[in-house]
Amino acid sequence: MPNGVPTSWMVTLYDHPPIVVKSGNGATFTDIDGNAYFDFNLADTSMFTGHAVEAIVRAVVEQARAGTQFLLPVEDSVEVSVELARRFGLPLWQFTLSATQANTEAIRVARAFTERSGVLMFDGKYHGHADELLGELDAGRVAPEGLGVPADATRHVRLVQYNDLEAVQAELSKGDVACVLVEAAVTNCGVIQPAEGFHTALRQLASENGALLVVDETHTLVAGPGGLTGRWGLHPDILVMGKSIAGGIPLGAYGMTAAVARVLDHRPSASFGEEVATGGTLFGNPLSLAAARVTLAEVLTDDTYVHTATLGRSLADGIEAIATEHGFGWRAHRLFNRSGYTHAPELPSNALEARATFDRELYNLQRLYMANRGVWDAIDSAGPACGIQSSKTDVARYLEVFDGFLHDVTHRRS
Repeated sequence: MPNGVPTSWMVTLYDHPPIVVKSGNGATFTDIDGNAYFDFNLADTSMFTGHAVEAIVRAVVEQARAGTQFLLPVEDSVEVSVELARRFGLPLWQFTLSATQANTEAIRVARAFTERSGVLMFDGKYHGHADELLGELDAGRVAPEGLGVPADATRHVRLVQYNDLEAVQAELSKGDVACVLVEAAVTNCGVIQPAEGFHTALRQLASENGALLVVDETHTLVAGPGGLTGRWGLHPDILVMGKSIAGGIPLGAYGMTAAVARVLDHRPSASFGEEVATGGTLFGNPLSLAAARVTLAEVLTDDTYVHTATLGRSLADGIEAIATEHGFGWRAHRLFNRSGYTHAPELPSNALEARATFDRELYNLQRLYMANRGVWDAIDSAGPACGIQSSKTDVARYLEVFDGFLHDVTHRRS
């Protein structure tokens, strides 16, 4: 394996050599040397449910015995679709294996519906690693992000700053944008909250200019039973998700309004080239859907979101209090179960501010310090998050180690 890992992310996400994991249970995991870690990364929120949850394990084992793949629908596909419709308010659903694939198909559906090509996104976003989704602002232009992405991959992509409605209107007024692809809250450079009225205005601007609104809830599903769409009463035309809905078993999904979903209506006489290019051999497989069914029914209950939001608030309060005690005027992010760091006295409103107020080198030193003391913190683009299996004791341990880190930093400085 290049770099000794099955995917390069396992080395590029951290500034230190990767930990090799043996097992996980509840809110902790253990490496092959026997070291245990309190998990505040949650595998980038995909393990919000916790590790080795009995109900999910049971469902996966039972389905594996009954068959893992048929390339045909099963009853669980109906049950999961109905539950997602209830939670998120969109009536019709399709399944993939990841949110990257779900975003790719959502964009294709939007283009088929609008007969346009442009996609408007926001600086600081992360919607997956498909070529078109990997774009960044470079001197005011959208450029490919990362090696191996074709130079023209982002030719249909526009990027503006989050919360900048004038910039949104300027791009939409050109009349060639198929969809606005937006996170309910930006979560790939810490947390950037929407300004008051931002989502309402964004919905109105998209409608007035003939574009669809696609909300990517992949990282914010953990905020509530219906994600931030439910919490804040959002009204997307398409909603995309992945990560935690199947308890760590690969699954992505996207929901649509009935009007949008009509572009997927099958015409028996049509050739493949006359229909929207969606689907994959393992999409909607029985194993993933069995895991999602039990995760939604038995694990992601309403009470769990109250529990995790309470812990997230305690974590944020503690981070700010300890930072202040050690003479740092920092702010902590607050997004229900999730916290994080702004190394400045004001929270950011866009990606430019977020990057300017975050000391990546300091945070990665902190991550290493905490890992050596049994606390596995979030990757530097995210922020620590509490899961369903997390406890007050876990939060207290995180804050104890964080306090020790700032004590050692200030002691060495002095």
